[in-house]
Amino acid sequence: MTYTISSLSSTDLSTSDNAIAILNLNHYYGHGSLRKQVLTDINLQIQRGEIVLLTGPSGSGKTTLLTLIGGLRSVQSGSLKILGDELLNANREQLTLTRRRIGYIFQAHNLLNFLTVYQNVEMALEIQHVSALEANTRITDILTAVGLAERLHYYPEALSGGQKQRVAIARALVSQPQIILADEPTAALDKKSGRDVVEILEKLAKEQGCTILIVTHDNRILDLADRIITMEDGHLVDS
Repeated sequence: MTYTISSLSSTDLSTSDNAIAILNLNHYYGHGSLRKQVLTDINLQIQRGEIVLLTGPSGSGKTTLLTLIGGLRSVQSGSLKILGDELLNANREQLTLTRRRIGYIFQAHNLLNFLTVYQNVEMALEIQHVSALEANTRITDILTAVGLAERLHYYPEALSGGQKQRVAIARALVSQPQIILADEPTAALDKKSGRDVVEILEKLAKEQGCTILIVTHDNRILDLADRIITMEDGHLVDS
């Protein structure tokens, strides 16, 4: 099989060292009298190769910000540049191209139970120009790197929570993205499994030169970050 595709200044935003550059970003939910502002004047730079944790109480806007950065929601106002590309007023095709440069990891890992470990990771390569031989090499190598070489043909139901999250990491990294976005990747894991998962992610992403942004409440992994950003009530309050 062959896999085919089909406070910042404007000067700061154009800096080539920035993987993520945000200026005066605001976001709202609802309309009319029900309209509510959930992000207020967000200004943030994250450099290429940096590992950043985004913390804060539930409802503070962390996941909303993450989905905007990932191109999963449309930017309403302000500037949000991903790898130099502006997402404000981006069309569907531009957002799709941005998403192809990003790897996503979620708390629920979102594995398909009717596919094997190998097949779940393989899905991430189906929109890329990768030969079957290269795909097999990439999948095997990344699953070996996350410690699942002996479980390529297992189904998710036969895996522990930590192993499922390792599959999710492999799936996110196999396409060699430039940015990894992770939303509470350790929330359902015990202390050791959670730390192991983030350490594996950190090691492999560093090897690939990825930028990592992790939304987390997990105080056990704070020491693994280059920088910690705190959010409250839709504002960035500390970095």
